[in-house]
Amino acid sequence: MHTGPGRALTAVYGIFALSATARAGYQLIREFDVAPVAYSLSAFAAVVYIVATICLVIGNRTSHRIAIASCVVEFVGVIVVGILSFTHPEDFANPSVWSSFGIGYGFIPLILPLVGLWWLALVGRRIRTA
Repeated sequence: MHTGPGRALTAVYGIFALSATARAGYQLIREFDVAPVAYSLSAFAAVVYIVATICLVIGNRTSHRIAIASCVVEFVGVIVVGILSFTHPEDFANPSVWSSFGIGYGFIPLILPLVGLWWLALVGRRIRTA
């Protein structure tokens, strides 16, 4: 898990873990009453990114499974929140990390879990054959 694309993937997840945590922390502390749903979802996204990053760094069989689960939760979250941010804009007065399918982050939150699942599938084959 720690070669080539795996290192880049871990770095991107680490950056997202830091940025989502900082954004959610600020939003929860300073502006929670403005958009509690969106800001709570930002905090949840931060936790998902932190878990995924830690699991990618550890790189054993158990963390591999947890990383897959994190990527699935992340992708489902981006899709659900993306849809809800258009169908229920009143709950997303201010954007979260996953609002509008991650538009505020250049749609990387939409693409990142798919890349993560692809990489984890490749690594999973190597783990099973070893």
